[in-house]
Parts: sequence; structure tokens; C-alpha cells
Amino acid sequence: MAIEVFNRYEKKYMLNAIQYEKLTQAISEYMVVDAYNRDKPFYEICNIYYDTPDNALIRASIEGPVYKEKLRMRSYGTPKETDHVFVEIKKKYKGIVNKRRTIMPLNEAYDYLNHHRMPDMENPQMNRQVFREINYFCHTYNLVPKVYLSYERRAYFEKNDGDFRVTFDKNITTRREDVRLESGSYGQQLLPENTYLMEIKINRAVPLWFTRILSELEIYPVSFSKYGTEYKKYVMENQRMNGGETLCLNQYLQVQRRIQLALVQPC
Repeated sequence: MAIEVFNRYEKKYMLNAIQYEKLTQAISEYMVVDAYNRDKPFYEICNIYYDTPDNALIRASIEGPVYKEKLRMRSYGTPKETDHVFVEIKKKYKGIVNKRRTIMPLNEAYDYLNHHRMPDMENPQMNRQVFREINYFCHTYNLVPKVYLSYERRAYFEKNDGDFRVTFDKNITTRREDVRLESGSYGQQLLPENTYLMEIKINRAVPLWFTRILSELEIYPVSFSKYGTEYKKYVMENQRMNGGETLCLNQYLQVQRRIQLALVQPC
């Protein structure tokens, strides 16, 4: 059964192709690949991020508050309308990430999130407690589908500690039109070619052997959000197309202090 509740710390790193090859070779002594990667090097994760019409959730998140939250729909691979997907709330408070999710058929997830029709609450796969939290979130905000975002992932677990996980994401693809999971992965690339986003997910301290490898390869943490970076690029493109007009600037006033920063900022 899929895990539906997560509590952990997450750290992110940006790697080039050489660092990726050296790192994956070095950690193979200590880690094993995820079950999804046993017959293929990378598996696909597809998401729809929901936000308010004026992008209030991601604007607040970019400001770096102590607490932030987001809601998304997620599938593993491109689903059909009757396939099951996850509806997730992801929260972060003082560096601790809490993710709660429940499963439902894609067509029911669309009906619920896009048209406010309640799903089948008798579905034995439904986590009713998590759904109540999602339902409260949806009633708090006027949510609409904003961004499709997919990527290819390779994941590892430590051999002696399943709580320590390392993932590598590439080909992060986004679009703001045709925001449907069943349409498949196409759109704009978020990162340069041969760039990998590494995330480490931990409940306790990072293992010393892993810290040593990162130091040897000169790999350092970055502050990075896939949805946040997509939004920054979207705002800058909006400004460019509008010639930096005041109307565009006013619409996104809260993020202007950060727009000129690099999309990937060293910690």
C-alpha cells in the first residue's frame, strides 16, 4: 500500500552530468534503487499544481514564510481517466516537510478539484482523514488548476536505513495550457540540459558517508522549488511580453524583490 503521510526534512542540490555520474557511482555501495527503477533508469512523475486565480499560494511561498502549503494532483506515468492518482497537500513549517495524500480515480479527482463534486467516500482506498484535510483546504482557497509539471526520477534508499532517501530529477517540463495529466509530458524545460535536481529526504541527520561524498565532489545545497521557479519564469516572461508595463508589475508586486535573483540561489 502506498505511503500516505510523510514527515521529514528535505534538502536540494543542483548537479551537472559529471557530478551526477560520480555521485551515483559512489552511493551504490550504500544505497539501492527504488522498486520503480529496477527495470528502467528513470520513472515519470506528473503533477498538476492548484492555486488561486491570482497565484496567492505560490506568491506567498516565494516570500519565504515560516509556514507554507500547496496542493497538487500526482500520477506516476501518464494516466488514463479511470486510473488512480494522488491528491496531496504539502506543508512546510520551520524546515520540516509534511505531505498528506489520498488516492482516487483521475476522473473523480477532476470532478472534485475542478467542479467541486464530492468523490465516492465509500471507496476503500480513500483515506478519509486526509480527504477531510484536503476538503478543508479547498474550501479555504478558491483553487483552480494552474500548472502541469512533470519530470523523470531516479530514487535510492539507504541499505540499512529506509528513512534516508535520495532522488535525482531531470527533464523538468512545465506548461500552463492543457493542464491535464492524461495529455502527457510536453511543454517548456525548466532547467538546462544535463542538469539534475537532487533531493535528500531525511528523518534524522544526514549519514556521514554521504556528507563526505558531497564534500569530495563539491556539491552544495541550493534553495529551489519546481513550482516556484516555474512561476518566476512565467512572471519574467509576462513582463517581457508586456514591455514591463505597470499593470503587470502591480499584479505581481509581492514577488518583484525576488524576480531579479538567480533562479537557483545558494543557501
